[in-house]
Amino acid sequence: MDCFLLQGGRRLKGEIRVSGAKNAILPIMAASLLTRGECIIWDAPDIKDVATMAQILTSLGAKVWVGVDARTGLRYVRILADSLRSHEVSPKLMGEMRSSIVLMGALLGRLGKFRVYRPGGCPIGLRPINFHINGLARLGVRLSVKHGFIHGEAPRLVGQEIHLDFPSVTTTENLMMAAAYAEGTTVIRNAAREPEVVDLGNFLNSLGARVTGAGLDTIRVTGVRELGGTEHTVIPDRIEAGTYLVAAAVTGGELTVTNVIPEHLEAVTAKLREAGVPLEVGRGHIRVLPGTRLRPVDFKTLPYPGFPTDMQPQVMAMMCFAKGTSLITENIFESRFGHAEALVRMGASVEIVNKMAVVRGEGSLTGAWVKATDLRAGAGLVVAGLGAEGMTVIEDVAHIDRGYERMDEKLSSVGADIKRVRM
Repeated sequence: MDCFLLQGGRRLKGEIRVSGAKNAILPIMAASLLTRGECIIWDAPDIKDVATMAQILTSLGAKVWVGVDARTGLRYVRILADSLRSHEVSPKLMGEMRSSIVLMGALLGRLGKFRVYRPGGCPIGLRPINFHINGLARLGVRLSVKHGFIHGEAPRLVGQEIHLDFPSVTTTENLMMAAAYAEGTTVIRNAAREPEVVDLGNFLNSLGARVTGAGLDTIRVTGVRELGGTEHTVIPDRIEAGTYLVAAAVTGGELTVTNVIPEHLEAVTAKLREAGVPLEVGRGHIRVLPGTRLRPVDFKTLPYPGFPTDMQPQVMAMMCFAKGTSLITENIFESRFGHAEALVRMGASVEIVNKMAVVRGEGSLTGAWVKATDLRAGAGLVVAGLGAEGMTVIEDVAHIDRGYERMDEKLSSVGADIKRVRM
């Protein structure tokens, strides 16, 4: 397996460009199945999950090309799903990432049926599928769950009012896609408000769909008879941006993170400022200024626009370098404290009580041999290793590769001592 070797104590200095958002491009790639027209998706991140989704689409009969534009240097994914040969997704591929569940809505909209395996991904909680099942059933889908497989069929989708018990992102996205061809209007209440949901809505509208309210708690989708092709540029990855901002703060560095939408990061930047991190926010960039003296902060993870659960491990690692006690409450995923044990191995004082972590920061960590148990936990350990004294070895960085484009190369370019090795 691939590992990262990090020699801590190097200040980050320079500029890092953020890639396209992982959590935006995956549902958009799935949504390309709704049309027989060609879709070109720009600023596609070079990450494992995008490659997995491309494999899934190919297995269903779509044609997928990945390339780099010679003029702009932007990566793109080109998808042509003019004919699909299957509505069944490989259990092996479904098992590799949670986001594959958004294929249900796309396949329903295009073919009126799907058969998928319970999706895999990071082991950070139960992430029940009942939100999806209940919502799709309201549109007239007949569903069954047997032997790990989910089967749905709806020769005719009819728009309805749907109230979500929880503003689940992937449930909202599945319903938006399924409703694109439904008869009448679908109203999704208590919808997820994440920027990635807005990006999907914009993509669907560029195909010819009629989606309004994306980004609000009520989304309306009026069904249409046909969708066409389009070109679309994915929004920047706010979690990647936040990770590098935190890494700069831990190392006392001076780093400019570009290709960002600052409004998408307001919950994160507010906590960074509260922790004593000086920031300069401009159009399309955020800069961490030198001279950081970290202070402990308390925070709770919440659906957008609250503090994102995907940034919790990174900020927990940062709090280990502050002097004082921080209280972190995880309200989204019940098992998202897997990185705490590794931080303790590096000298942190972290106590888990139900869904709360008590971090008693002592201002420093020491390098150790640790393992990335999931995508964001791995990112948190990278942050910890960058600020720690001595060498840190992070095993199983394939988790990190699922969501961060060449993280080791980007960090090396701004002064980090980080190497990828095969062990």
